[in-house]
Amino acid sequence: MSADETVLLGVTRVGARGDGIAEHQGKPVYIPFAAPGDRVRVRLGKPRDEGRQAALMEVIEAGARQAPVCPHFGSCGGCALQHLAEDAYARMKEEQVRRALAHRGLDADKVEPLLRLPPGTRRRARLALLRPRKGAPLVGFHGRESSAIVDMRSCAVLHPGLVALVAPLRDLASRLLHPGESGFATLTALDSGVDLLLDLPAVPDMAGLENLAEFAAARDLARLAWRADPREPPTPAAERRPSRAVFAGVAVEVPPDSFLQASTEADRALTELVLGGAGAATRIADLYAGLGTFTFALAARASVHAVDGARPAIAALVAAAARAGLAQRVSAEVRDLERRPLLADELRRFDAVLFDPPRAGARAQAEALASSRVPRVVAVSCNPATLARDARALADGGYRLTRVAPVDQFVWSAHVELVAWFER
Repeated sequence: MSADETVLLGVTRVGARGDGIAEHQGKPVYIPFAAPGDRVRVRLGKPRDEGRQAALMEVIEAGARQAPVCPHFGSCGGCALQHLAEDAYARMKEEQVRRALAHRGLDADKVEPLLRLPPGTRRRARLALLRPRKGAPLVGFHGRESSAIVDMRSCAVLHPGLVALVAPLRDLASRLLHPGESGFATLTALDSGVDLLLDLPAVPDMAGLENLAEFAAARDLARLAWRADPREPPTPAAERRPSRAVFAGVAVEVPPDSFLQASTEADRALTELVLGGAGAATRIADLYAGLGTFTFALAARASVHAVDGARPAIAALVAAAARAGLAQRVSAEVRDLERRPLLADELRRFDAVLFDPPRAGARAQAEALASSRVPRVVAVSCNPATLARDARALADGGYRLTRVAPVDQFVWSAHVELVAWFER
């Protein structure tokens, strides 16, 4: 089989990266922007995993597909699945979770139908900035598997308040960047307004700082900060009011570049699932707690010990608990749970544990939980593969997987959030 060979294939399903999958000569072929049921003409490309990558040249017979809603779809790397029909879209995400669980010998029948969340609500984005040597500045996401920037003119995923800042950012880039320079803008729509963090190629001069302050005022930002070295903490250029996110009625002052769930709608959906999994527990450990996304909802019915490795996040959580009069119900600890998980002796005082780790999962903590006697465990994850691995450890320790709820907080991407309940 030669490179650049053209073949006709039938697409059977969509894989975990969002590519359509067909078979050719007994091996899988991965086809971006293909849908189940499509008959397609593709150009075979480089080896990938056990098969080949391919480029979609023509859809000869359409399967489970629909018209994309965004004019940038196909070039912008922000979305991979706008072309899928509704049923196929939901089925792809549900099957991704089922396959991950089944791979670890767990009950895939526990997976529930995908809980859909609306587009146009994503509250956080990291946009690339470029001032070319010729032409106007570019602001947008990178292209699919490319360093090229797709100049954003609209976006069906982001909160409208963030989309409204794209054109002004293009003008700001023309004044902050020299020809050939690039940077990034991280925008977060908080309850108190937009928080903007700029990663710049150099420390701004006095004129640049004045431009930043004027931009923050003109766009009514809550805060604007910058940094020239990603290893250094951001420097505020304008703090016009506290940058706050509200969780279960408690306002938390958000440090720059902090983690938040993708939308307030995701916060609500995930919180409801977490509360259900915790049940009637009165002593709860909230591990990888971050700013307290779930802490304060849990604290309405229980005492909660929040643990996270990010010191600024825990400091913000503690301060918010004190302001809300919850200091007696919420305790907190800065701790690297991968290096120093809570062990069985420490876990004895809790009747429920929640963990919500990064994509790499909570291997060490899951293994420690497996040897504990905690009656209930709730896992929140953005990675079905690492969730299944951690669930296997819990199952080997005697826990029963009782519920798996996939949540579509990463709309039109191949990613899926999920919440799993475990009981002894």
